[in-house]
Amino acid sequence: MGCFCSKGADDTPSTKERDKRSSSSIRRVVSSEKDTEHGDGSRMISTSNIDIDEQSNSGQQKSKTVDIGVVKVVKGRARVPKIGLATLNESESEVEASNWPIWLASAAGDAIKGWIPRRIESFQQMGKIGEGTYSTVFKARDLETGEVVSLKQVRFVYNDPKSVRFMAREIIILRKLDHPNIIKLKGLIVSNNSTDLHLVFDYMEHDLIGLAADPSITFTESQVKCYMLQLFKGLDYCHKRGILHRDIKGSNLLIDNNGILRIADFGLATFFEPNCRQPLTSRVITLWYRPPELLLGSTKYGVSVDLWSVGCILAEIFMGRPILTGTTEVEQLNNIFKICGTPTTNAYFTNPKFSTTVFNPVKRYDRCLRQLLKDIPLTALNLIDSLLAIIPEDRGTTDSALTSKFFTTQPFACDPSSLPAYPPSKEMDVRLHNSKTKRN
Repeated sequence: MGCFCSKGADDTPSTKERDKRSSSSIRRVVSSEKDTEHGDGSRMISTSNIDIDEQSNSGQQKSKTVDIGVVKVVKGRARVPKIGLATLNESESEVEASNWPIWLASAAGDAIKGWIPRRIESFQQMGKIGEGTYSTVFKARDLETGEVVSLKQVRFVYNDPKSVRFMAREIIILRKLDHPNIIKLKGLIVSNNSTDLHLVFDYMEHDLIGLAADPSITFTESQVKCYMLQLFKGLDYCHKRGILHRDIKGSNLLIDNNGILRIADFGLATFFEPNCRQPLTSRVITLWYRPPELLLGSTKYGVSVDLWSVGCILAEIFMGRPILTGTTEVEQLNNIFKICGTPTTNAYFTNPKFSTTVFNPVKRYDRCLRQLLKDIPLTALNLIDSLLAIIPEDRGTTDSALTSKFFTTQPFACDPSSLPAYPPSKEMDVRLHNSKTKRN
């Protein structure tokens, strides 16, 4: 399986924090609690007020809150009659059997309803297949079912409400998504001391960047359309449910031996409403796939940020290499303007979050994207030209992409079942191969 979170990848500059600069905008998960001792050795902790927002318009902390009821704790674990964003509606026996740690029950709430925590001893690890700043991914065998799966070991501080809240958001979002082109969360593994967490997913043999970087593999136009069609369908499903992925890149697009592509790593994903004034953090999306408005510090954005990332990926597949490879935010912004053109209005650079003393465009560039990509199919060029529009509103939507001539003219996207069964190839494999080549 491809690396779910390769934020620390050596070959791709990344979002160094998840999010270091925005962490100050994240409040405690539980803002108040009342601890009552009971005769059976258990405690009743009345908790309330889970944060679900990021930051207020004034830059001060602000949150929408919901009451999560009363959590019963026995030996450090939670027995949860009412919790989360909705009532669990579990029977008493189901609640007793669930036995979740309190930090997870308080943060994930309804997302763990009906689930029983798994134990790491019931899985046989078969090797590391991915590693990033915030997690490590292992290939493993489920000893209860015999199924090969991927285990994502999440790095977080279990007794820090801010850290737990951030981790829990990925679980909450994944539990709301059910689509063939989105990775499915199969279960959660809690360590014996209740301080570690693994997310269980289907094992996927490839990621898109690993396949694209393999010199022995050349995609046909129909095959490219097949992968991109699946990507747009999965992203369309997310956007229509008010979810931004915020880290679309090749290593997060996983592919199995049946040719099915699934969007993975929702660690930076968030809920959004198009007309909501609630600001979002700009410190998301791996640098090479980050749109200019985020590089300039925009905190009000929508689906257009994901569409920019898809445009970068589509261009990368046809060109055989990434087209925007800055090592710093300023360099990346310069690279974008050199290819996509400098905005004609100075208002574009007046965002107070990104001072013109930090970035001041001393030279104006004309857009030359079409010249750079002149050798790729015209319908693909037109779609990329739209997705990499400097003005976010000009990028369209997943609907407009799916109805574009790229998908509606021949050659059409092939059926996933007709795609070759490639040898396992992932971004991590590519990095190791390149590292050995350099040493030799």
